[in-house]
Amino acid sequence: MKRYFGFATHGTTWRTEIMAGVATFLTMAYIIVVNPAILEAAGLPREASITATILSAAFGTLIMGVYARRPFAIAPYMGENAFIVFTVVKGLGFPWQTALGAIFLAGVLFTLLTLLGVRRWLAAGIPANLKHSFTVGIGLFLTFIGLNAMGVVQLGVPGSPVALGALNRATTLVAIGGFFATAVLLARKHRSALLLGIIITSVLSFGAGITPLPAGVASAPPSLAPLFGQLDIAGALTLKALPVVVIVFVMAFVDTIGTLIGLGARAGLLDASGNLPDMEKPMLADAVVNMAAPVFGTTTCGAFVESAVGIEAGGRTGVTAIVVAVLFLASLFFAPLFTAIPAHATGVAIASMGVLMLGAMAALDFADYTEWVPAFLTIVLMAFTYNIGVGMTAGLLAYPVLKVGTGRATEVPAAMWWLAAMSLLFYAVYPYH
Repeated sequence: MKRYFGFATHGTTWRTEIMAGVATFLTMAYIIVVNPAILEAAGLPREASITATILSAAFGTLIMGVYARRPFAIAPYMGENAFIVFTVVKGLGFPWQTALGAIFLAGVLFTLLTLLGVRRWLAAGIPANLKHSFTVGIGLFLTFIGLNAMGVVQLGVPGSPVALGALNRATTLVAIGGFFATAVLLARKHRSALLLGIIITSVLSFGAGITPLPAGVASAPPSLAPLFGQLDIAGALTLKALPVVVIVFVMAFVDTIGTLIGLGARAGLLDASGNLPDMEKPMLADAVVNMAAPVFGTTTCGAFVESAVGIEAGGRTGVTAIVVAVLFLASLFFAPLFTAIPAHATGVAIASMGVLMLGAMAALDFADYTEWVPAFLTIVLMAFTYNIGVGMTAGLLAYPVLKVGTGRATEVPAAMWWLAAMSLLFYAVYPYH
């Protein structure tokens, strides 16, 4: 295996890695705008949140690239940010400073368990069928996100929660055209199909006047002062806040394991046992950023499922992640340019990635219901609850239940009992509405 400046090439090239990094960044750049918009509802100032989001993503992704040497990008998790805003702050009445303190404590736990090798042991103990279901579930999750961004599906009404989008809308028509252009490129085995799909859809959108051109190219980054160091760790250490710490910990814990395994499978980085070699390194990158992110002033971060787009473009090394980190830092000054990419264009790439990841269904065992039912719950609940962590915990809990119920308890690995206990604790303390 060749190495360039210490990076194993995995049969790739510098050009491919750079293009993969660009593809990943363009697909997830929406987080620069969307995360602050969600957090503003909890009282976090939007301008400062933009800077906090960018710095957290750049910091975590750089560690992933330089230390873990994996093509995975890190950024604030969608879903976890909404949980913090609408459940922890608005529903339970905790100040956002306390919520950030809870995320910091969860990050400390992540780091300790990673350094002790516990997270790697737990990940290695997950049965192969469940690991395949993580890939499929993430693929379905991405498909829904992508189709929604394209305008093909939309939120419905009570009794019909999802509905067909307005297919006569200009943005949707352009996105559908971009999707089929991407599909043709995929069918022709073009490595940059997803990146080209974003570019084609964006150019069509700009050219038709559907999406406005960037208002500017550069701007000064907003001050981080209103958020930096404002976390309340003492408040998060109270008995009242303990359920919040537990939920944040379990959600991010299982999210990271599932995402890393799913992305590693797509990249062909898993070993013969279905494990990601040196998994403690990307896990440690994830753990460290979850101590830094709340200090910057934003919510739980982790490996982003949109990294799959860069992986499909050929990214196999940490160079891909380093490129993403550099582009995030550049967006501090060129945010108007980067955020001009329309949501329906990135939606095309995300939905197309779902097409590819759902292919992992071929590896699932449909004949053995003790294997298939936990996988089924993992897949459907990831998408139908819009939360990777919920889907994973459902599968992790169902697996030993099905094995015990059929007299096959000896087939349950020791690590699965611990993961099931964590999943049960998650559902026990979750603040249901």
